[in-house]
Amino acid sequence: MAEPTVPETSAPTGGPATAEADALVVGLHQADAEDGPAAPVLAPGAEEVDAAFGGELVELLRVVGATGKAEQVVSLPTRGAVAAPRLVAVGLGAPAEGAAGADLVRRAAGAAARALAGTERAVSTLSAVDAEAAVVGALLGGYRFDVHRTRTDPGSAPVASWAFTGTGADEVRRATLVAEAVVTARDLVNTAPNVLVPETFAAHAVALGERAGLVTEVLDDVRLRENGYGGIIGVGQGSANTPRLVRLTWNGGTAATKRVALVGKGITFDTGGISLKPNAGMADMTSDMGGAAAVVATVVLAAKLELPVTVTATVPMAENMPSSTAYKPADVLTMYGGTTVEVLNTDAEGRLILADAIVRAAEDSPDYLVETSTLTGAQQVALGLRTAGVMGSDDLRDRVAAHGVATGEDAWAMPLPEYLRGDLDSRVADIANVSGQRFAGMLLAGTFLKEFVPDGLPWAHIDIAGPSFNTGGPRGYTTKGGTGVPVRTLIALLEDIAAHG
Repeated sequence: MAEPTVPETSAPTGGPATAEADALVVGLHQADAEDGPAAPVLAPGAEEVDAAFGGELVELLRVVGATGKAEQVVSLPTRGAVAAPRLVAVGLGAPAEGAAGADLVRRAAGAAARALAGTERAVSTLSAVDAEAAVVGALLGGYRFDVHRTRTDPGSAPVASWAFTGTGADEVRRATLVAEAVVTARDLVNTAPNVLVPETFAAHAVALGERAGLVTEVLDDVRLRENGYGGIIGVGQGSANTPRLVRLTWNGGTAATKRVALVGKGITFDTGGISLKPNAGMADMTSDMGGAAAVVATVVLAAKLELPVTVTATVPMAENMPSSTAYKPADVLTMYGGTTVEVLNTDAEGRLILADAIVRAAEDSPDYLVETSTLTGAQQVALGLRTAGVMGSDDLRDRVAAHGVATGEDAWAMPLPEYLRGDLDSRVADIANVSGQRFAGMLLAGTFLKEFVPDGLPWAHIDIAGPSFNTGGPRGYTTKGGTGVPVRTLIALLEDIAAHG
């Protein structure tokens, strides 16, 4: 697999009006007026540009239809007023504070990046409003996945080089690394499932880890069987592509005082197994390893940022296929650690491989355990396609959900009522993998996973079945296909833990 690539980024010392580029991006806020439409307002960072236009830039932009509405993009030739021959104004909507304001900048930067496809060099003043949001939005909004194409249109290529004014080089570098990690996760999710099978996924994860200085370990199907990983073996035994368990560790350096375990579901393709899914929408199951992609990208990013926290990603990888060797409804699997599970539905396979991985991850005695997965269709029913459901220990659950909101990767805290455990009672084993009723599917999946988390270990489960894969058209900085959710949530949590414990 090819290495993830993002456009070049820089933080020039000069102003935007004199920056050598093919296009210059400015932001416009939508004015709030009681008596009809009002002129939009230039966002911070564009003052020098406005002066170069004699203070009449807003009026010129109004002539071509600019209103400042969120994500609206208008363009005009500069006719020598500034160094760049083309000016692009993008709407930021009404001014907003905090996380909402930052996400408006990300969305605007993403919309501008798409409008500038095919451009070599662009300079953005949005970084004077919010540097992280401007960089991440531009790099992710212009993302394109061309690995499997034999012909590409240069006119739709991402901007090759971005310069961000009104900020510093350190801020641009950090935001670029974050965007690169999201692109890593997107690329993994978007790779065709005949190319990204457990063996190749494991090899690529190890290669990424080794380049970042991580300690790596891979268990193949023989070692998984020898060590009693019954969930991973059971789910993967129906496929000719044998399962793997990958572990990647960033040691955090001498300043590390906390240890965080990350676990991500790595089903490289999910047919449902013997409990076969309908054909409609099955192609989207190439995204069923979105959780694994996110934790691999996150631990690599933690190393690149040199975070003073020890992070280990434990990543189970399998392909869930129907065959004469596939596991069946009514099978009983003995999980890593000894718990027995009655399989009532082979399409509830993610929780089985995660259970093995959670038990293994907990053996490292982490201070926190965070798992993420495209676990249930019920998440989409409950929260839609853009909001992740977060379950687990109350404090950590709420902390993770808050970081999801703050980073623009929307998340919502969900409960795990004790009474749900009885719905997973098995006739023949310690626990069943699904309930006999159709309600509370997301919460029941979380309840199942809770069974494998040691008492007293703060943990959180992030269900990203909807947010990890965009089946619609591009919007803001979200392109079609893999989104890279929840990489930014996870790295924000790790930075929080590194700073505050």
